[in-house]
Amino acid sequence: MSEASRKNVSRILSLVLMSLLFTAVTAPTYSAQEKRVPQTNGVDNTKMGPYRALAQLAFAASQKGDNATAAELARVLERTWDKAEDYGGDTALAKTNHDAFEQIDKAMDHFIELLTGHTAPDASKLKAAYNLYLEKLKLAE
Repeated sequence: MSEASRKNVSRILSLVLMSLLFTAVTAPTYSAQEKRVPQTNGVDNTKMGPYRALAQLAFAASQKGDNATAAELARVLERTWDKAEDYGGDTALAKTNHDAFEQIDKAMDHFIELLTGHTAPDASKLKAAYNLYLEKLKLAE
């Protein structure tokens, strides 16, 4: 991995972690009737916004043929999700809505497995896994 790629991943991870912290502190509750979710710099201001943003970046990198970056971003997504659950205490999704947590975690794992494999993922399988993951994230909003 090049030094530039490492720096980009470090920047993304820092932004994601800051977004998670900001979201945890300031997360507003939105009505189900709202059609547009407010965003800051392209990241939804929701509990699942940072995960959605990382998935979008990983998917876009894969679509461009940059499988190394896609795999790195997928790994950052996984680590960020795991750390949020580890440090979420009583507010962790696994404790507040275990069924949603399980569904999201399973969909995320499948999406990540496709991106971190040793070969380029099948485009149709990756798109299906990506879309399923995004749908499952809605369970926790």
